[in-house]
Amino acid sequence: MNSFPGTGYEGKNWTEFMEGIWERNPVFVMVLGMCPTLAVTVSAINSISMGLATTFVMAASCWLVSLLRHQIPKEVRIATYIVIIATFVTVVDYAIQAISLDMYEALGAYIQLIVANCLVLGRAEAHAARNAPLPAALNGLGMGLGFTLGLVMIGGVREILGAGTLLGFSLFGANFQPWVVMVLPPGGFFVMGGWLLVFALVRARRERAAVAAQET
Repeated sequence: MNSFPGTGYEGKNWTEFMEGIWERNPVFVMVLGMCPTLAVTVSAINSISMGLATTFVMAASCWLVSLLRHQIPKEVRIATYIVIIATFVTVVDYAIQAISLDMYEALGAYIQLIVANCLVLGRAEAHAARNAPLPAALNGLGMGLGFTLGLVMIGGVREILGAGTLLGFSLFGANFQPWVVMVLPPGGFFVMGGWLLVFALVRARRERAAVAAQET
């Protein structure tokens, strides 16, 4: 399905939503938000939690920024965006504390640092401030889910190789020798580099196929 019936956009909303999943994935294409990407992805569950928290903040802040875009003076727009983002980050911060203190401690200060995430502020400035509320919210949601996907792909590999588990479930039994480097900071760079290589190869293959199709 390539559209949202009744919205009058005939596929535009679907494009806005899907943009961040693959074509402009925040982690593997735009390479934004690297601080939490490399810091919290020692396990898949941490990656999911951080990704969903960022997704909520992005979708909600993009929607509100778009809704107020004609009322916000240009001179204070960045400060206003930060206040809006910080409001939703505070909601997420208290929600995670209420749900799981262990998760809150595992994510540490990176929840509060969503306020300074260039991906979130960049979406508010570059997209939400120039589009209607629904496309802005869908774009923020798609970018957030793309960010979550990137975190899980990195965190899953690091947890599997570094602990022999996935989401806390043992995969290889007691005889597995963990790759300790994967749960250390260098492991994040190794896995990130590997996924960037995969994405680059896939994009190059698609571009060659497109060129060949045009020549044919």
